[in-house]
Amino acid sequence: MHTLLVIGGGFLLLGACLGIAKIAGGSAAMGKGALVFLPLWLIGAAINLMNGVRAGYTIREELPVFVLIFAVPAAAAILFWRHS
Repeated sequence: MHTLLVIGGGFLLLGACLGIAKIAGGSAAMGKGALVFLPLWLIGAAINLMNGVRAGYTIREELPVFVLIFAVPAAAAILFWRHS
């Protein structure tokens, strides 16, 4: 359940980045908003990984979850960027 909530948070962050880009530069800038999202989400997913390690899980246990958490919203951002 936690993984789904974190992925949902990634989509909320993506929406915020796209919204800010649209307000700042119109529809043409929304692709850049998707690209700005990627490093922000990498940091967010890494923070989630470190919280899991602090909770007692090993890096080996947390790494597949990290990849999933990062990849799903990142793939959506890349698709949006390529089609904008």
